[in-house]
Amino acid sequence: MSIQDKITDDMKAAMKSGDAPKRDTLRMVLSQLKYAQLDKSDALTEDEEMAVLTNAAKKRQEAMEMYQKADRQELFEQEKRELAVISGYLPEQMSDTEIEVAVTEAMQAVNAESIKDLGKVMGILMKSLKGRADGKKVQTIVRQKLV
Repeated sequence: MSIQDKITDDMKAAMKSGDAPKRDTLRMVLSQLKYAQLDKSDALTEDEEMAVLTNAAKKRQEAMEMYQKADRQELFEQEKRELAVISGYLPEQMSDTEIEVAVTEAMQAVNAESIKDLGKVMGILMKSLKGRADGKKVQTIVRQKLV
């Protein structure tokens, strides 16, 4: 069963149970998946579906930060609920310790010694950590280790 099918089934269940926030969030995500599918003119692979979900989650994170700075608590809470629903379909995020171990291994693999090797290290890491770690967090850790 594809992620899109699972989301559709969960949306139907939310409709039956009367869970409007979850239903609306899942409708939004399904819409984004269908637009991505139309852009591609073919069925999405699981990785492409994950990329759409990751992008949706990232947008919610950024919106939460903006609403918190603007002291808009009700909008912050709405984005937080949406993020919680979307996160249920994403793989579990890696801890900082796990990311540091992966960074160390990648640095050893390419013999990285200075900040000039950032691109090489990030290239390897983002392929292996795809969907399991935030790129900004990974880059921050790599920069700290390459100093």
